[in-house]
Amino acid sequence: MTDATAPTTGLTDADGNARPYSVSELAFALKRTLEDAYGFVRLRAELSKVTHHSNGHIYLTLKDDRAAIDGVVWKTQARFLSVRPEQGLEVIVTGKITTYPQGSRYQIVIETMEVAGIGALLAQLERLKQRLAAEGLFEPSRKQPIPEMPAVVGVVTSPTGAVIRDILHRIRDRWPCRVIVWPVVVQGDQAAAQVANAIRGFNALEPGGRVPRPDVLIVARGGGSVEDLWAFNDEALARTVAASSIPLISAVGHETDTTLIDFVSDRRAPTPTAAAEMATPVLAELKALISDLGARMHRCGGRVVEDRRARIDHAGRALARVPDMLRLAEQRFDIVSGRLAASLARNQAAHERDLLAVSARLSPLLLQRPQQVWKQRLDGLAARLPPAATRRVDRAAERLSAVSKLFVAVDPERPLYRGFALVTRADGSLVINGGLLGEGEQVTIKFGDRTERKAVIDGQPSANPTVARRPPRKGKAPAADQGDLF
Repeated sequence: MTDATAPTTGLTDADGNARPYSVSELAFALKRTLEDAYGFVRLRAELSKVTHHSNGHIYLTLKDDRAAIDGVVWKTQARFLSVRPEQGLEVIVTGKITTYPQGSRYQIVIETMEVAGIGALLAQLERLKQRLAAEGLFEPSRKQPIPEMPAVVGVVTSPTGAVIRDILHRIRDRWPCRVIVWPVVVQGDQAAAQVANAIRGFNALEPGGRVPRPDVLIVARGGGSVEDLWAFNDEALARTVAASSIPLISAVGHETDTTLIDFVSDRRAPTPTAAAEMATPVLAELKALISDLGARMHRCGGRVVEDRRARIDHAGRALARVPDMLRLAEQRFDIVSGRLAASLARNQAAHERDLLAVSARLSPLLLQRPQQVWKQRLDGLAARLPPAATRRVDRAAERLSAVSKLFVAVDPERPLYRGFALVTRADGSLVINGGLLGEGEQVTIKFGDRTERKAVIDGQPSANPTVARRPPRKGKAPAADQGDLF
């Protein structure tokens, strides 16, 4: 009997024996057989050994109490799964059976995955809540306050249905502001991703841009079953809500419905209508409050003015009256002015007496006596001045005569008048030792009559030049030549 999956050609070799397969031929033949026979499989099992690879693929094991099979979710399908694969989760998956030729094992390529029962869904949600709570995403300290008077309100919800109409109607009745609606689907596999994108889109708006940035966000949906609201239990959506820089109010389902984003949002509303009331104040109430505060301010101001007036009146009773203060001053002025004339007369009489006493002692002799003293001093100075001047002139003349004699004595040209001559070289230096002059050197000779003659030295200088002796003085015999000691 022939295997239906075996190749139809080349089954035997030249000897008529069955042709041996290569390992790869057998492996791929088995792969095609499994994929053809089990191209669509729906399988219920418990997840085990779940591995989220860095490249996006998910590797896991599906098992029951007696068997296990490997499974893989390619990254192109992983993003569309309605649940996040976790260890111990009971699921129903669909896919096809194939083999892994390099390992000689078979596996299921998963295309869809859903939780096998509502109990498993809630268990998965509880584990996720515990993990996010451990990260601090539920802490009240990180929640932002809702602005009291928002100018722009952003709403993330379905554009069709009663929810958006209730929110718009409630806001219109309470507070005049601008409402921007970001339409999304609120149920199904695409709901979580669209809501998360809407929240990120609102946060990406720049203040003062063409599209105004909302002051507060409302994520709203009507009531439904756990499965209908399951998109709002998505982990990625919950993290997006927690990371929103705009205060966010979650209004998903009715008052008894609770989703994951209710724990990470800044405020939870039991219904979408209640969310509109939380986000906006009542304009009529604010006007009434302002009017009441204005009236209270005027009443308080009136009471303060009356209190200050009463206190001033009370303090004024203790003060003296102005007319009384003026009369006392007028009386003092009258008394002082009455004394003024008599005081001036007495002052004048006293000064007149002092003047008469001083004038009696005045006489011309008082002025002449100092003049005589200064005249005597001037006469004495005039008598002593000529001799002193003469003495100073004589001393100066003596000093001048001594200086002139010294000048004549040190005059370098004076010896020229006694027969001497001044010999200088061509560069102007004085010749002191004639033995140092060389043959042919030109010298200048200056005489006493200021005439100069130039001469050229002829002959070699003597080996031991001697200094010319002075001629003997008159009346003295020349000393005998004692010879040279050297």
